[in-house]
Amino acid sequence: MQGLVVQILFGLLLITGVLALLIHFGFRAPRVVTHKNPKDFGVAYQTHWIRTSKGKKLFAWFLPAADNAPVLIIVHGWGGNAGFMLPLALPFHRAGMHVVLVEARNHGRSDRDTFSSLPRFAEDASHAIDWVKRQVTNSNGKIILLGHSVGAGAVLLEASRRDDIAAVISVSAFAHPAWMMQRYLQRPWIPRLARKAILRYVEWIIGHRFDEIAPMHTACRITCPVLLVHGRDDQVVPVSDLQAIVDNCPDKTHIQVLLVSDAGHNSISETDKHMNKLVTFLNHAEVFETSPKDKPPT
Repeated sequence: MQGLVVQILFGLLLITGVLALLIHFGFRAPRVVTHKNPKDFGVAYQTHWIRTSKGKKLFAWFLPAADNAPVLIIVHGWGGNAGFMLPLALPFHRAGMHVVLVEARNHGRSDRDTFSSLPRFAEDASHAIDWVKRQVTNSNGKIILLGHSVGAGAVLLEASRRDDIAAVISVSAFAHPAWMMQRYLQRPWIPRLARKAILRYVEWIIGHRFDEIAPMHTACRITCPVLLVHGRDDQVVPVSDLQAIVDNCPDKTHIQVLLVSDAGHNSISETDKHMNKLVTFLNHAEVFETSPKDKPPT
């Protein structure tokens, strides 16, 4: 009898270990390094390495603008990189903004770490903000955060913790990490109880409850203007997630919405077509000391 109990316990431990490995490998972010840079588009830039509190280094491009310009920090999504966000970064630079494109840990050319998560993306955004405050000495002091997908959730989380952000632009944010993971885990071979166990395990690994970091909650705590941008044809994060974020906030006066037609989850270039509306939002947020030097493309 005792031997049977030992065998059962050993089997459970083995299953748990295999499940943990599957979770770590299944949710590991793919590392893609871009081979294009701003110079390919005729834009001068600098390459920088931003040090974090744990000694890790983050790769970043800095696109300088004229003196007294605001600074836009851009954070890519899961498996993305700085190059992926260039089509969106360049119009903002043309509009007269300093632009920083930072690559999160385990992405692009940044250092490897044990795992990636929305809170770690937010930590990397925080280090980028601190770097801007130290290094970009010719700005007007206004910092804007823009993030895509997980990066959008990260900038919403980071902005909810600070009072030094002038505006936030969220592109394709999901409303709740648990909803996003549940959609991913909708596989016939994954039992419902196993899905719940996976969610609790991921919360334990990242050190945060999903409710604490969910955009549908963090967006409500932000004190600066927020623009939620979402593609109407997004098949990864449905537009209903955007509505859930808005509906969950008792005070919505700081939140604006931009729905992009014919745009999916990764349709960054489609968002670029609405630069007039994005710059108008930033003008209303008073991030420019003067009007943008160039009119964005129409």
